[in-house]
Amino acid sequence: MHNRTPRIPQQPVPNRAELDARLTVELAAVVTGARRRALRDGDRQIDTAHLLHSLIESDPVVRAAFEGGPQLARVLGYLVQRSIGYGLRWQGAVEDSGAVPVVVPHLDSAVRDSGVEGWSPSAASAMAGALERAEKRGDVRAEGLDLLAALAMDHECRAVEVLVRGGIDADLLAARITDTPDRGA
Repeated sequence: MHNRTPRIPQQPVPNRAELDARLTVELAAVVTGARRRALRDGDRQIDTAHLLHSLIESDPVVRAAFEGGPQLARVLGYLVQRSIGYGLRWQGAVEDSGAVPVVVPHLDSAVRDSGVEGWSPSAASAMAGALERAEKRGDVRAEGLDLLAALAMDHECRAVEVLVRGGIDADLLAARITDTPDRGA
């Protein structure tokens, strides 16, 4: 009889000072939570669903962007299902929605390069989009709403699949965030 010890993957992505300097404290905590979630779930990479789960779990401003408790509860339900087995079909597969990469030169070495170990290409693209939104707004640091908007705009990513299964119109969500005062892209 074989003793089946679960394989614990390497820590997906080390904290990078360059990236951390461009995130609010709250968004840096979201990234740390997504990294922990990926590690705990046995995933090789932080993907957009990990980011979405961590965003909703830890950022009250992000939770307020949804249309209310029942809608948010459905999305969280799918995210929890994912962590207990729903996402098994995603394990071992690289998430790459094919979204056109956003050009943020100073981020290239930190996250945007889809070859960065521990980040799916879609998650890296979403983070780059969040940083670009902050930059367009004149902010040095990206916030949770910036990342949520970037996730909602990528119709082929896992986060949007979860949103749609939870009854969320990703386009309306992105539009609501973009129309929020002082948060326009």
